[in-house]
Amino acid sequence: MLTRVPLHAALGVATTLLASSLAMGAHADDASLWQRDGHSAVRLLAGSRSGAVLLGGIAFQLQPGWKTYWRMPGDSGVPPRFDFSKSDNVEAVTVMWPAPLKFDDGAGGHSIGYHDQIVLPLRIVAKAADKPVTLRAEINYAVCEKLCIPVEANVELGFNNVASTEDANLRTALDTVPKPATIGDPNPLTIRDVRRDGPKNVVVDVVAPENSKVNLFVEGPTPEWSLPIPDPVEHSPPGVKRFSFELDGLPPGVKPDGAALKFTLVGPEKSYEFNTNLE
Repeated sequence: MLTRVPLHAALGVATTLLASSLAMGAHADDASLWQRDGHSAVRLLAGSRSGAVLLGGIAFQLQPGWKTYWRMPGDSGVPPRFDFSKSDNVEAVTVMWPAPLKFDDGAGGHSIGYHDQIVLPLRIVAKAADKPVTLRAEINYAVCEKLCIPVEANVELGFNNVASTEDANLRTALDTVPKPATIGDPNPLTIRDVRRDGPKNVVVDVVAPENSKVNLFVEGPTPEWSLPIPDPVEHSPPGVKRFSFELDGLPPGVKPDGAALKFTLVGPEKSYEFNTNLE
């Protein structure tokens, strides 16, 4: 059965990033100050202020050789956690996730995440469109090389400018978020079919441009599901890249029949998300 490596199993000492007096107040700039630890830095980005729905972002910088995790970390690691509850005039915040990478985790498995630098776009809904918005974020994430180090950061930023200097960066990040798609779509990169192969095995047939490298990730209906990363199948049918995975890592007592699964298909240039119910 798939198990995730808990952080306390291989951690350095937890690093807490304390905001400076300058960072504690809302900034009129389009980016907050970087909050740094020994191996990474994080800050908020603000898009243009227009109406009740705003575009923002969480920017991470990582030292060479270090990585952080996607919303589903794979065979080891932990996903980032965000708390925006202390924000002013904010009704809701949705974190959007750029297409991730797959890494060897050093223990025979793979983790899923990002290296170097990444911006997670944020969709922010203001309670009142005509009043000031200040986003406050408590961010808990892990940075890993051979060991994982948990990091806590507290950042805040006011959305004040009609035209933001970060708009281009945020649009670029938004373009890397997988687009919604339907199984069987006639795209050059798509999922053709998802089916059960026996009681525990699931087979996924992918259509992709010839000689292109693609990765496939799967998530269950709740974060308590820890499904394994689908593996490529050797000797796939012509024109098909076949993947398979076992229905391991389910919450205790839960059966997979009819479960809502989300697949993320990542190609070299485009990526898509597919939702289906497991038959």
